[in-house]
Amino acid sequence: MKISEIWTNILDFLGQAWWVEVLTTQPKCTYYFGPFAEAGEATVAMSGYVEDLQAESAQGIKTQVKRFKPDRLTIEHEVE
Repeated sequence: MKISEIWTNILDFLGQAWWVEVLTTQPKCTYYFGPFAEAGEATVAMSGYVEDLQAESAQGIKTQVKRFKPDRLTIEHEVE
């Protein structure tokens, strides 16, 4: 394991790592991708995650980079 991976794991454990949050309206889901040690790393990686979701026909995609620790990586929201 590289030093950078160890550092990222420490930040994640402490809830200080950066994550990409992706919200979609179709399907109605929240996805988290990460962890990242730096916000810039997460921002660079974000476009790849969006492209993958677009290839799967996801719609209404909104993204943000945030520092926290998600409980789950994928959350499916019930359709009303």
